[in-house]
Amino acid sequence: MQPSFTIGDKSVYPAHGVADVIGLENKKIGSDEIAFYHLRVVGTGLKIIVPVHKAEENGMRSVATIEEIDEMFELLRDHEIPNDRQTWNRRYRGFMEKIRTGSLFEVAEVYRDLSLLKSRKTLSHGERQMLRTARELLVRELMAAQSAQEAEIIDALEAPFRPQH
Repeated sequence: MQPSFTIGDKSVYPAHGVADVIGLENKKIGSDEIAFYHLRVVGTGLKIIVPVHKAEENGMRSVATIEEIDEMFELLRDHEIPNDRQTWNRRYRGFMEKIRTGSLFEVAEVYRDLSLLKSRKTLSHGERQMLRTARELLVRELMAAQSAQEAEIIDALEAPFRPQH
């Protein structure tokens, strides 16, 4: 399979967020020649090695387009969500699954749902951590996609949850 990313590209890797493609390498494993991406996660410096033929299946994708970002902000502004009656640990597991997908929209849903929940009740420690994680993933991706400053992006992400006067 041909690599769809080249060295210097930015990509998004599930649960880790934006990563720079810092290398492409072929390794002989058994009788097979397998290509690998070498990624470095922005912000943490964590290095990840991903087989090129498994990258898409693992959820590796390009940084969001302007259209996808607009759609994500629409999702954040949609506060018509069903009242959640699940226990916090079941809700937590559902949120973790969404974050693990790496999807901009799934992560934005977690951020939205926890932000709305926070306005109604005190979040558990795990939920506060998850809200921070979702926000961090969104901020890093939007910074990479829009070349904007962190403070501007945080302000834009928080705007849909400010009380209206």
